[in-house]
Formats: sequence, structure tokens, C-alpha cells
Amino acid sequence: MDEPTGLKLLLSYHVGQENQQEYHKFVMGQYLPTLQSMGFQMSEAWHTAYGDAPNRLIGLVCSDEDSMNMLLSSDEWESLNEQLEEFVSDLDYKFIPYRGGFQL
Repeated sequence: MDEPTGLKLLLSYHVGQENQQEYHKFVMGQYLPTLQSMGFQMSEAWHTAYGDAPNRLIGLVCSDEDSMNMLLSSDEWESLNEQLEEFVSDLDYKFIPYRGGFQL
């Protein structure tokens, strides 16, 4: 069986109770569709109910390093994250080699 290829973008952050509805509307209506139009496909979304860790972890997969570089150098990426930070705190992201399944 072939190993999965590509890169995974892992986003982690905390969504407060007071921002749930606005957050959901923005992420589903703008954030994810924009990333999908740039070649990223959502692979997972996790919610942490207890503990000190951020309560959201979202994974998006792209096929290659060119897609990652295009995203990171785009004005859209910066703008999307500035807008996202209106609804969340502790926003962090990283790219890791994609190997399928849950990854941190």
C-alpha cells in the first residue's frame, strides 16, 4: 500500500463560548472555502472539551510544497488569519508531512 503524500496544515486555537456562532459562520463561509480554492482539503476537525490545550485542531492537506509556499506568501492567508483572530485566541499553525490519520 502506498504511503500518503503531501503536507498537512495543522491549525490550533481556542474558540470562546461568546463567539461560537460568528466563528462558525466565518470558518464555514469564508475561511475553509478560500483554503479549498487554494488547493487545500480539510482532513479533520477536533474539539478538546477539557484541559489547557486549545479547544480546536483543524487539519488541511495539500499535495505539495508549492501549494504551501503559495498559501504562506499570499495576502489572503494573512487576511484570513487576521479575521479568524477576531473570533479565536492562541492561533497557531504548522506544516507537517502528511501521513494520514490523527497527527499533532
